Formats: sequence, C-alpha cells, structure tokens
Amino acid sequence: MKFIRQLEPVQVETPPVSDEWLHEIKYDGFRTQVILDWAGARAFTRTGIDWSKRYWPVVAAAEKLPAKSFILDGEMIAPEPDGRPNFHALHSRLTWNAELLAFVAFDILHLDGEDLRARPAMDRKAILWDLVKPADGLIQYSEHVVGGGAEFYQAIDKMGLEGMVSKRASSPYRGGKSDAWVKTKCWEVGDFEILGIKREPGKPTAALMAREGKYAGAAAISLTRQAQERLWRRVERSRAVKPQRPVPVAFDGAKVEWVKPGIKARVKFLRGEHKLRHATVQAFRDEGT
Repeated sequence: MKFIRQLEPVQVETPPVSDEWLHEIKYDGFRTQVILDWAGARAFTRTGIDWSKRYWPVVAAAEKLPAKSFILDGEMIAPEPDGRPNFHALHSRLTWNAELLAFVAFDILHLDGEDLRARPAMDRKAILWDLVKPADGLIQYSEHVVGGGAEFYQAIDKMGLEGMVSKRASSPYRGGKSDAWVKTKCWEVGDFEILGIKREPGKPTAALMAREGKYAGAAAISLTRQAQERLWRRVERSRAVKPQRPVPVAFDGAKVEWVKPGIKARVKFLRGEHKLRHATVQAFRDEGT
C-alpha cells in the first residue's frame, strides 16, 4: 500500500461546542503514517518520506498488531513519564533512544483490504481501538470525548498542553485541508526583548523579538494609541545601526529600525510553537537608561 495524503485540520479561535464533535488532545510531535502490508511495516513523515529506520522500534511494534494490513494516522511523540509529549526531546531520542518514542494513533484509513475512509470518524475510532488495544506500549491510542468542547479546552489549557483537535463525528477522511477537523491552540503570555521594529506598507507594524538572547520571531504591535506613541519615542531614542542579537539572514538589508537593549515587551503567543506565531505585543516597559 502507498502513502495517503493526510487530512489537515483548519485552525480556529474557539472549539466547537455541539455534541456532533469529538475532541482529542493535540500532541506535540511529528505527524506520522504507519503502513503494514505484505512488505512489512513502514513509517512515513507528513510529506511521505520513509522514516522507518529512524522509527524502527515503533515499526517493529506495528508488525505485532493483529492484522495483515492497515494504514494508521497519528503523531510520533517523545513522552515524559506522565505521558506529556516533550517536543524538544524528539531529536535526541531519534538519534540515540528511538525505543523511548511512542506513536499515538488517532485514525485508521485501511484495515485488511478494506478502505475505511468513507466511514464516519466515530466508527473509524472504534475500529482503531479494537486493533491497538490496550495501547499501553509504543503504539498508543488518542482518547477522545464527545461534546463539551469548551470544557475540554479549559482542561487542556490548565494542564499546559499545546491545544486540541476537534473532529466532526460523522465525517469521512479526505486528504488535504478540511474543516471536518479543526484545531484550537492554547495561548501563553511571556516577556521578550525588542530587537527592532519592522514596518511594511499594508501590514501591521511588527516588533522583532528575542528571548534569552536568541531570536524568537515577530509580534504585531497591539497597543493603545498612547502606548504606541510612547513606544515610538523610546525606539527613536534607542536606535542602533545593526541588530544587537543574532537574527535570521532574511533580515539582512531589510527595512528594520534596530534598537539598543533595554525595551522589554509582554507578548501573547500560541503555545507549542517553536517561533512566535500569531503573536501580539500587549504592553512594554523600559529597562534602559
């Protein structure tokens, strides 16, 4: 069997609340498709690259499941002892301790010659559980709840998890972007250092940010007019000819007003991202002279 294009959820601000939806934890890892057929088990990345050698313990576990053939959709994670995924540990485990990885299966597309993609999501999950249960080893099962999207979001936010994925219980599986699946990310607020201000016609003014001395991404300026005017005056007093921290080469020659250290900003950003995403500056304070 061949790799199947994966269904990609649409991002939304708030989760659906009706009982027509089931909700799962959004695991912070690498999207993975596991295929078993006459040639054995293989594991593929989001883009269809064969990473079976890197994921060899999970591939070996897949060959022991009670089926002749299947295609599973899921996430490869580096679980902590309490089960939480640790994205930052993924690379080291891939290199040195692949047996400490786990594959969290959340959908099944084929089983023993039957194409299951036209079946409702709820039916597919029941079939998946029957295949992988008790799911307490290297191959795990993504638990779900039906309805109560707002309460589920509050619970995962309190647990410090990245977010959630909601799936219409009656929906088939179709590759590509689909609003039959939606993801809702959790937010965090933290302190960052402003490296510079970038202004582009037709786009919101953005602050280039650093955290712990490293470039962290950009955040749109979301301040009151009075606060913006104070920030512009502070930027004018602190101009620098070049960035005070290392920044991506894409900013070489870009029209950025670089500033000297000392301007700190309170930034709201999506949790679980490795650079600032959908970030906004909520406030700033002056720690310079």
